[in-house]
Amino acid sequence: MPMDSITEIILQYRYWILIPLSFIEGPVVAFVAGTLAALGYFNIYFLAPLFFVRDVGLDLMYYAIGHFGGRTDFAKRMLAKIGVTPDHLEHVRVLWERRPGMTMLIGKLSYGIASAFIVVAGMVKMPLRTFFAYGSVVAVLQYGTLLFLGYFLGASLGGSIGNIIENVQYAAVFIGIVISGYYILSWRMRRRFLKEEKEAENMPPPGGGAKS
Repeated sequence: MPMDSITEIILQYRYWILIPLSFIEGPVVAFVAGTLAALGYFNIYFLAPLFFVRDVGLDLMYYAIGHFGGRTDFAKRMLAKIGVTPDHLEHVRVLWERRPGMTMLIGKLSYGIASAFIVVAGMVKMPLRTFFAYGSVVAVLQYGTLLFLGYFLGASLGGSIGNIIENVQYAAVFIGIVISGYYILSWRMRRRFLKEEKEAENMPPPGGGAKS
């Protein structure tokens, strides 16, 4: 959904539309909401816990799908989205067990396939407490950064819609840099995961070693 369309809808319906939109384009909506918070349309102290609960709640739902429905067609489609076959699940399990923080970060920032990463975490039975801890940290970093950048944009352009319209060329450049940077980072994170997954194929299983 285009940025200007999202902004127009949010301005018209405010809090009523913010929550459903956040489930469609969470990162973009967070950035726009942060910008509008600087203009007085939202309370930034409401937005921060809203996006945190939204993100962690979705993660727990996808984790449950993988944990309890790993053999379903939906779970198999999630595997296909990130190029993981059932034969590779053990390699992915090694990544979650040995590098849970980095794997969570790579998965969450891989735009468009983050849900598939979380389903896989459930399928490989990653401990729920560990999953929740790392997921919470990444959610704070991800959405905290997007809200801050949006708020910074709104405040730096004069704190009003009129000033943003007058300086639309600067706003467009800033937004383009933020969104492009996010997508580039997501692409790099996705490539990093594929590299990590290949390296995991050559790792001994946790607790393994040469027999005496």
